[in-house]
Amino acid sequence: MHKNLLSRKAACDSHGQDSSYFLGWEEYEKNPYDPNTNTSGIIQMGLAENQLSFDLIESWLESHPNLAGFKRDGTASIFRELALFQDYRGFPAFKKYHTLRSFYHNSDRFDRDLKWRTGVEIVPIQCSSSNGFEITKAALEEAYGRAKKLHLGVKGVLITNPSNPLGTSTTRHELDTLLDFVVARDIHLVSDEIYSGTSFGSPGFISVAEAMIGRGNVSHRVHIVNSLSKDLGLPGFRVGAIYSRNDYVVAAATKMSSFGMISSHTQYLLSELLSDKEFMRKYTEENKRRLKERHRQLVKGLQTAGVGCLRSNAGLYCWADMRHLLESKTFEGERELWKKMLYEVGLNISPGSSCHCNEPGWFRVCFANISVDTLNVAIRRLKTFVDSCLCSQDSGRLLRGLPLCPSRKRRIPLPPHESSVGSCNGHLEICAGG
Repeated sequence: MHKNLLSRKAACDSHGQDSSYFLGWEEYEKNPYDPNTNTSGIIQMGLAENQLSFDLIESWLESHPNLAGFKRDGTASIFRELALFQDYRGFPAFKKYHTLRSFYHNSDRFDRDLKWRTGVEIVPIQCSSSNGFEITKAALEEAYGRAKKLHLGVKGVLITNPSNPLGTSTTRHELDTLLDFVVARDIHLVSDEIYSGTSFGSPGFISVAEAMIGRGNVSHRVHIVNSLSKDLGLPGFRVGAIYSRNDYVVAAATKMSSFGMISSHTQYLLSELLSDKEFMRKYTEENKRRLKERHRQLVKGLQTAGVGCLRSNAGLYCWADMRHLLESKTFEGERELWKKMLYEVGLNISPGSSCHCNEPGWFRVCFANISVDTLNVAIRRLKTFVDSCLCSQDSGRLLRGLPLCPSRKRRIPLPPHESSVGSCNGHLEICAGG
């Protein structure tokens, strides 16, 4: 009602709020799992949040009580200074330490974050499981050609590194391929490195900033975005940053930031936290250790349940291969499996189609936002479901006179692992304006 009174942007449906990613969230909020009060509820495994190291930051805060009291050096009040600060270029100390830290370490939401507000079209670059979803020149050229056939003016390529949803860091070869491509096509490259601090395995994370060294022809067209939401687990603080050597991009971002400034108190608190080099060193080491261990627990549990996943070395999730559980090798079959997972098994996981994956049957499964006890409950539920699915499949084969494969002894092969694994379709995008 009254939709005709709204602008085209306000009435647009490109926000993606009706995707399975958000629908799963809505169902979880209606019936959340609780080990004491709702043991049959839905377990949230579609949320890429890092809740494994809150105790480290909470301990640091307890040892720095002056921050909450708006005091510097234990005595001088800085309340007035913070209350009046409104420079949209940012708190100087915060900018300094956030920049240093980001380069030291170093989605399924692209539709929502980009299309609705800007009106750009996103053309997925189709990567394949046959080579571990590696970014290739052929895949880039195919997507570029597809965008041109749609009469779109291609402005740039957008990637996540490490990848969301794959959980793999982009290799140096892939970064070189991307840089060569954007130079040849005279377009931009935006590298979303929000998961850079979650890299816990080999090969290590390589920022596009490192890959640019020695390339004088690319610095003005490559831009990095980052945040404290994933590695520090602070999504509620709403802190992000853009790094670019293009003065025009920086100027435009500075103007836009006046509409979304970070509170001065948040900037002050984080500048003190990030400037504590000894704490940050210990936090980084321990956080990576915890992520690696939880990742190992999930992978082992999935294998026990009969589900393989792509080998990964970063992120807060695994890219699980459930193609053998599909009743039909289609996206409709994937959606039906997702519904069963959500309503029958009680697990909210993200189907690959919500990430624009062009191969039905892949799912993103998050592991850092739940306790290990809850993870074990989820694995037991999944194993029961997989066993029942395989029994049903074998029953069907028996009725058709085909050889029977006992499901209880059936081993599901893991997807092939490639040394070069890159970004999945929904997280390696060509951004095109009309």
